[in-house]
Amino acid sequence: MNRFPAEWEKQSAVLIAWPHATGDFSNRLESVEQSYSIIADTITQYQPLIIVCRDESHQKHIESLVSQLEDITFIHAPVNDIWVRDTVFLSIEKDGVITHLNFKFNGWGEKYDHAYDNALNNKLSNVKPFKGKSHHDIDFILEGGSVESDGAGTILTTRQCLLNPNRNKGLSQQDIEQQLAQHLGAKRVLWLDQPNLPGDDTDAHIDTLARFCSANTIAYTSCDDYHAANYDGLKNMEVQLQALRTLEGEPYNLVPLPLPEPIFDEDDEPLPANYSNFLIINHAVLVPVYGDDNDAVALERLGKVFPTHHIIAIPCRPLVHQYGSLHCMTMQFPEGY
Repeated sequence: MNRFPAEWEKQSAVLIAWPHATGDFSNRLESVEQSYSIIADTITQYQPLIIVCRDESHQKHIESLVSQLEDITFIHAPVNDIWVRDTVFLSIEKDGVITHLNFKFNGWGEKYDHAYDNALNNKLSNVKPFKGKSHHDIDFILEGGSVESDGAGTILTTRQCLLNPNRNKGLSQQDIEQQLAQHLGAKRVLWLDQPNLPGDDTDAHIDTLARFCSANTIAYTSCDDYHAANYDGLKNMEVQLQALRTLEGEPYNLVPLPLPEPIFDEDDEPLPANYSNFLIINHAVLVPVYGDDNDAVALERLGKVFPTHHIIAIPCRPLVHQYGSLHCMTMQFPEGY
């Protein structure tokens, strides 16, 4: 039986794809690279880092921006987007062996060009440290940001994403559950009905909304401002979360994470800044912050959830201008990959 490890389990490495001057961040590359440098230097304090970059010249540029080169492996590969959470292998464990699953990627429902991103895992599987490792190509569209695992057979997701006809058209909820059972070892799927946050173009990825912190704890995006556009939807999601039960039949310990004040782009369009998009690594939790008063609230609440981890604030305001944040631009690999 396959098992989809939880993010808090021991990790071997984290992978990121470094932005480039020709990419979507070209109009604010310097500020985005400042965030990337902080992320890279933070991760390498705790575990190895893999950086996907364009070529030798791009690698040399990145090397000038990071501190711990001995803990970094560079891989040269083209990408359409840097949101590797949704494009890179998902790792499952079977009989004590880690296997990488290469799901299909279609640009979040054919919204964007995605040929390079869909081909990325084939490129990775032919180079170190992935070469020679077990991997399978799966004829099913699935993004890593759309599924949360407790490591014990429970998958948390949203109907708005996984049942969207722009992903796996014609498949029913039961069909999708069967796919998650077959490939990720899902014993049960907990479905939330929740529209995406304003500015989110993923059709409501779960990693912007609700995250497993342990087998019985879920941190979630909340809203107490009844004037806010998100208020009704997030209150409805909160009620749904309160109704969920652990494998032992108990209510989950729910940890509300407030929203930062709305952030807008140059065209006055809202951006999907949130605190649920945190990343758990070995002995640390990296939390996106936005220069907002609620940064401190989110850091304090997650600190209580992860008392044995260092809670580290990562400036992510530049990242949300391309509709993602910290978790979206990273992918962890379990120990033994």
